[in-house]
Amino acid sequence: MLTAVLVTVVLPVVLLAILAGLPWWLPARVVALRVRVFERINGDEGIPVPGDLVPVERFEQVYAHPAAGGRSKGAALSDVFWYWLSPGPEMHQEHLEAGGAYDAVARLTRRMLAVRRAEAEELARRCAGRALRDVRGLVRLRDLMIPLWAEFSYELVFAEPCPREARDLIAGNAADVAASLKCTSLRHMGRRDRLNAYLLRNLHRVRLPLPDGLTPRQQAYYLHGAFFTTAVVQMSEAMAHLLLALARHPAVQERARKSDDRYLDQVMAETMRLYPLFGIAHRITTGDIELDERTTIPAGSVLCFNYPAFHHAGCPDPDRFDPDRFAGPGAKDLNHIPFGVAANRPCPAWRLAPIVMRAVTREVLGRYVLDSSVTHTRSMPHRGPCLLTPRGAPHRPGRALAYLRVRDRWEDVWRSLVQLVLGTYMVWDARRLRLCERHFASDAPENTHAHPGSRHSS
Repeated sequence: MLTAVLVTVVLPVVLLAILAGLPWWLPARVVALRVRVFERINGDEGIPVPGDLVPVERFEQVYAHPAAGGRSKGAALSDVFWYWLSPGPEMHQEHLEAGGAYDAVARLTRRMLAVRRAEAEELARRCAGRALRDVRGLVRLRDLMIPLWAEFSYELVFAEPCPREARDLIAGNAADVAASLKCTSLRHMGRRDRLNAYLLRNLHRVRLPLPDGLTPRQQAYYLHGAFFTTAVVQMSEAMAHLLLALARHPAVQERARKSDDRYLDQVMAETMRLYPLFGIAHRITTGDIELDERTTIPAGSVLCFNYPAFHHAGCPDPDRFDPDRFAGPGAKDLNHIPFGVAANRPCPAWRLAPIVMRAVTREVLGRYVLDSSVTHTRSMPHRGPCLLTPRGAPHRPGRALAYLRVRDRWEDVWRSLVQLVLGTYMVWDARRLRLCERHFASDAPENTHAHPGSRHSS
């Protein structure tokens, strides 16, 4: 009798309780397992900064050291990053070693981005107007932003309105790169190859002369990586973080809507402090770095600079979103390097990005009230679910927020499992293909452009 009661009554209740509790305990454990798998596959070659060897007080000093400038060569971690950025990571400005090729593309990037402020703001507003046309209700902010920045980047490069074909190719590539980086999807190489083929056909239309020392394929890879992958993905991520932060903090949103640009700049700074676009930036030392009389980091070491850890260190209540941190004189003492360190290849868009982000944010705030109840993490694998209510329309977000809260919790369960499986596979596949290692081991780097294994089904 007792056994029958246990089977028919107690056991179903226990199973139901476990199932109902999954969203509150399973995702965090799966993420922890995924981190352990990643570390196990990649080994222990990296030196965490800040960490036991390099304290937070020495973070910027070590980052800015001339010997902390190696980009890819000699680090197993590079194989993983090259895998996610292929095809063309050997021409990606972030991964090029110092030398003539890097100098040539860096000069061109600076010239491309040297747009007058008024022109940049007007271009950003035009692109935002097209992206936001007829948009309302529940959206994913990153998905909303990708076509906007696809058009913006296209016009920067080609100095003409972006045709639908090009926008779709750029947006498809950017979405694919972002999803694979978040381990929510495998790579779809066809999307990337179609964009690269389009760029090859249209090199003659780029508004500034491309470096003569590069082959046409290298020129296309450079444009692909710098402007149509990194720029689009990172600007879309940055805007999604900024808008999601405003959606989750209504008082900050309303103050930003009514205040001048100084307060909006504080909101952007705090967003990038809490949710930096870079997680870990790895650098390979090209020479010894002497920390003190007893400690030297030898040449060939892999330094893993942890942006979130640095931004949190020494900050009171670091997990709280508080734009007023950047209001007073104490702001200069915060650990805050959203665009990197000037002495070690800072983000080339450090001047342009805040200008155009501000313009787009003003467009969004002028059109909508934003609401969201989802979790907000730096990786943002859910792509930023948000409710957009046109200003002047009835604003009753209660049911939508309750729905978003429950949906986000349950999506996090299956998403964390997907990330575990796909992330483990892609890291393994990257280490198997060894794209970076093979490139530098080859006597004829031109022969590696096809990337052995890049046509893999992933």
